[in-house]
Amino acid sequence: MTKEQSNIINSIISETLPISQRSIDVFMDLITIKKISKRTHFIQKNKTNNQEYFLLSGICRSYVPNYNGDLISISFFQGKSIITPHVIRTTNQKSNLDFETLTDCEIATVSATGLLNLMIENIEIRNFANTVLQNELKRKVNKEISMASFNGKNRVLELRRVYPNLENFIPHEMIASYLGLTTISLSRLRKEISIT
Repeated sequence: MTKEQSNIINSIISETLPISQRSIDVFMDLITIKKISKRTHFIQKNKTNNQEYFLLSGICRSYVPNYNGDLISISFFQGKSIITPHVIRTTNQKSNLDFETLTDCEIATVSATGLLNLMIENIEIRNFANTVLQNELKRKVNKEISMASFNGKNRVLELRRVYPNLENFIPHEMIASYLGLTTISLSRLRKEISIT
């Protein structure tokens, strides 16, 4: 692991919940770094996956096919973030979602079992992991609220707040599906917002 990679992981941890350097060092011993090419499915629905993921750089998304077979974006992740925790995205050790890279990505992985064992031994790691879960649940609830109560224009504005500059880097049909809009409606709303 390079110093830059280590610094990014340290930063992600500190921004989530500051813990001691001793606990960070123990955690770092479990990490493996991977470079993943654009448009790679690194977690597949209904397949076993026992990893936790830190996105060091790049953009990826989670998605599911709907009843028509259209791919509906559930979440986006941008560099220096934590990808949906194992316990939330799996049932009986199998993924409920597909995850794909939308750009070339650099990812740090940790065995979910290894992290669970470390949580038993280390209260700081346990508190960190619980904070990650709480943050993920808050993010999901906030999205549900915006989808249920915001009009299309406010959904686009909320997307821009949560995922700055995302529109500049990924296909707009992925964003439209995330917002529950058609691509045409998204285009119209983007023009309307740029005029105001």
